[in-house]
Amino acid sequence: MNTLDAIYQRRAIKAFDANFVMPKSDEDTLLKAAIQAPTSFNIQHWRFVVLRDPALRQEIRKLGNDQAQITDASLLVLMTADTKAWEKNPQRYWEHAPKEVADLLVGWMGPFHEGRDWLQRDEAQRSIGMAMQTLMLAAKAMGYDSCPMIGFDIDAVAKRIKLPQDHVMGPMVAIGKGTKAPWPKPGQLNLADVVIENTF
Repeated sequence: MNTLDAIYQRRAIKAFDANFVMPKSDEDTLLKAAIQAPTSFNIQHWRFVVLRDPALRQEIRKLGNDQAQITDASLLVLMTADTKAWEKNPQRYWEHAPKEVADLLVGWMGPFHEGRDWLQRDEAQRSIGMAMQTLMLAAKAMGYDSCPMIGFDIDAVAKRIKLPQDHVMGPMVAIGKGTKAPWPKPGQLNLADVVIENTF
């Protein structure tokens, strides 16, 4: 599918075929596409928690306003990120770069992040957002539907999945075969309302 077609056709689908099982090869393709998303300093903060266990999904559905896509979608990915990934063996992010480039960027990583917890969290969430959109567009291009979700008890889900202290929680993404068309698009703002030339 053409990239622009995927962008315009991607919608949040709420009803999925609960009997459809995504082939493992397709799941791998989707997750490999997701990790092509950019991250600051190539840190690759994302940690994709693939929720497979049916009983766990039922628990999370109860914590997620009884949204059916949590249990019915073939693939359910909880987007999390490691806020301290920048200090965990950072050389690995640049192992294939020329030495002078790797040395420069690895050396800059610490001073950029140290003592700035707000920035570490912001960067992790930005990385989640870019990976999540990449995942959803890849799904649409492969003929799947998706639904991003943040309507769940974040603290309770974090506890249930044993989210490490130095990680943050993002949305979940349900992916599978949709069974019901989405609502009509509610409307986009005009470009004049969102595009600012040079200064406000």
